[in-house]
Amino acid sequence: MRLHLVSGAQNGRRRLAHWVAGPRSEQLGIQAMRIAIAIVFLWIGALKFVPYEADSITPFVANNPVMRLFYNHPAEYKAHLTREGELVPAEREWQTNNNTYGFSQGLGIVEVLIGLLTLIGLFSPRYGLAGAMLSLLTPLVTLSFLITTPEAWVGNLGDANFGFPFLSGAGRLVIKDVLLFAGSWLVVVDCVRDSLRNRKARFAEAIPECYLRPAPSLKKLEPRR
Repeated sequence: MRLHLVSGAQNGRRRLAHWVAGPRSEQLGIQAMRIAIAIVFLWIGALKFVPYEADSITPFVANNPVMRLFYNHPAEYKAHLTREGELVPAEREWQTNNNTYGFSQGLGIVEVLIGLLTLIGLFSPRYGLAGAMLSLLTPLVTLSFLITTPEAWVGNLGDANFGFPFLSGAGRLVIKDVLLFAGSWLVVVDCVRDSLRNRKARFAEAIPECYLRPAPSLKKLEPRR
């Protein structure tokens, strides 16, 4: 009886291992990754319309050589930073005049669009590929903040641990985008595979069946006697 139970448990673990290593489990993981990426972009993109989120990305934008062009006074941002949840009317007015909220809302629209395209990839490889490519490119921008933003590293305030490789809270938030890059690459590969399979199926349907059959073998002609 005991041997039978042990054998049954081993068979169960073996079946589970085969399922985890099988194609269905792989596809489930890809779909879960696609949904996870969509959730991140939709949620964070929606928050870009809220002032506290727009305020929090000010150091990243103001120090980026391209994004800072969308601000009116990027060099003055340090004097107007506030904590999350804190309302200072004077600083809110400065952020408004700086175009902090206008830029953040535009960025939010882009992020929500990426999230929607990625989610649509559950049903459409073409739109899903567009979303996956955009989500793949996004970390290349955000990870560059580690180079351009001084606030990404612990400042020299007296402790011996500052600068590289000691990431601040902002830097620890940015470094997680390496996971987004890796996950987006898997989704891109899955979308390309689906597109190729669909193209192959449409090509097969467009060709008459007679052309897909193997050519009949020609019998060797025997010499006349």
